[in-house]
Amino acid sequence: MENLAPAPPSNLMISFGLAMNVCFSITIIMINKWVYVYGKFPNLTLTFIHFVITFIGLFICRLFRVFKPASLSILQVLPLAMTFCGFVVFTNLSLGTNSVGTYQIIKTMTMPCIMIIQTQFYKKSFSLAIKLTMIPIALGVFLNSFYDVKFNLYGIIYASLGVFVTSLYQVWVGEKQHEFQVNSMQLLYYQAPLSSAMLFVVIPFVEPSVFSFYGALGEWPIHVIAMVLLSGLVAFMVNLSIFWVIGNTSAVTYNMVGHLKFCLTVVLGFLLFHDPISMLQLLGILLTLSGVILYTHIKLKEQKTMAVKLPLSTKE
Repeated sequence: MENLAPAPPSNLMISFGLAMNVCFSITIIMINKWVYVYGKFPNLTLTFIHFVITFIGLFICRLFRVFKPASLSILQVLPLAMTFCGFVVFTNLSLGTNSVGTYQIIKTMTMPCIMIIQTQFYKKSFSLAIKLTMIPIALGVFLNSFYDVKFNLYGIIYASLGVFVTSLYQVWVGEKQHEFQVNSMQLLYYQAPLSSAMLFVVIPFVEPSVFSFYGALGEWPIHVIAMVLLSGLVAFMVNLSIFWVIGNTSAVTYNMVGHLKFCLTVVLGFLLFHDPISMLQLLGILLTLSGVILYTHIKLKEQKTMAVKLPLSTKE
């Protein structure tokens, strides 16, 4: 008897998965912001805990055969682990020093940064229409960042480094998945413990003594410890939901959902952390959002055109 392929998930199940991804992604931003602003918990230690919990979660998934681990060497995964570690650290530092709105909107610069890296180093080309969508995105980011009342040099530096390292990581993930013939969970299964080991070595040199008041093993209130553990659990769920959404829909669909997360994050940052929004910031947000939506629309249209051309070319 032939092995039948598993039935695709229903529309209701896909909608539920998308909703869970939105909820987890926004929740992790808000929890981390609370941990930094009110809990004063050290940044790198929190990132280390995220990696450890993510690896434990993936190990449990492996036991339940959610995925099958690939055979990769440490040297193969090392560059990915370093950039993976770097982008989480810098984005968390950005979240700790910027308002939620600025943190979220600067992340949209990842898209043009990826395009530059792919054009310069991987000989990939993009249409003029796609390139032009970067203008409102860049202008919107500038307006929002410059007129943010919490504008500070360190915050912008952390955010910019976070964008660059994140872009490099995402490009490498795509290239290495193709090169190693593995999926994102298989890569993350190796990256998480390796990145944890890197942070474990670095933490004592850049953060307070682990036994000091603000150290990792200091006398933290129980509610701060609970929020830190919750943050690690949600971080794992974010990674898992991203894998499920992209695997059962597409990267374009995931990108479209990202627009909703962006808007909700800015609103919640204003409501929960009282991050004020000026009229020029609001204009910047609208410009950035319009550029991102326009980019996704053009990209989706180009993909449909390619899908029509490919079958025709195979018949010739």
